[in-house]
Amino acid sequence: MANGMRLARASGILAGGDLAMARLAPEQRYPTDLTDAQWALVQPHLTTHTGPGAPTTVDLRQMVNGILYLTRTGCQWRMLPRDYGYWGTVRYYYDKWTADGTWVRINDLLRERARQGAGRNPQPSAAILDSQSVKMGHVAGERGFDAAKKVTGRKRHVLVDTLGFLLRAFVTPADVSDGAGGMGLLLGLSLLFIRLRLLWVDQGYKEGFVAWVAEHVGWTVEIVKGLAGQHGFVVQPKRWIVERSIGWYTRPRRLSKDYEYWEENSASYLYIAPIHVLLQRLAPAH
Repeated sequence: MANGMRLARASGILAGGDLAMARLAPEQRYPTDLTDAQWALVQPHLTTHTGPGAPTTVDLRQMVNGILYLTRTGCQWRMLPRDYGYWGTVRYYYDKWTADGTWVRINDLLRERARQGAGRNPQPSAAILDSQSVKMGHVAGERGFDAAKKVTGRKRHVLVDTLGFLLRAFVTPADVSDGAGGMGLLLGLSLLFIRLRLLWVDQGYKEGFVAWVAEHVGWTVEIVKGLAGQHGFVVQPKRWIVERSIGWYTRPRRLSKDYEYWEENSASYLYIAPIHVLLQRLAPAH
């Protein structure tokens, strides 16, 4: 009886999987693969051949698809399906696009387009800042202990607009304070986000951070405080937006922990995940 029930459940799962695959666009081998419409949004902004010699013959779409697959599933580089080609080539383009700022640039362009689609100015006038401490996987690399969260690992500092779209991300050891990490993230951003004037943060950011932002960035910081007598979790104005965004952007399994040796690589996944969210918003697959 028990074996029969397990087989019935398994057959149902397989049937559901077959139906899910049937709903994929013809150009998609896996659910994370880009559709033609999504690829059209990305392709013009990819850096390819930059030196002397013959142009590359690598299928850049498959490189992007492989990186999205790895981000969503959390698999190791060497475990990438052969459909994406040699894993080392996919890794080469991941490293290249991390180093030259391609992920940041694509996120910016897609975010501006999504804001326009929502009837907003491409440049935000307000933003929300928060952090998330996560454990590290079995990998060497700089880390720290967050005494407040009791987590040994790294801290992700995330800045989003009022729609929850990522503006910038920054990764530090977990023992770096919210304020110090926020300063590292915000430095120089007033030149990039020229309309931005207001920043919301939680009570983990102290008065020294507020003064520093006013002096070095020129923005007004509002600390969102809990209600008097508050017990347990209560949704706070504006703060819920960044918390929702962190939920969106850390859903992929590659982001369940920090598996990277270099903090720059950790930050790159915090752009890749939002890029995929924006693509699904701008050009839904179904």
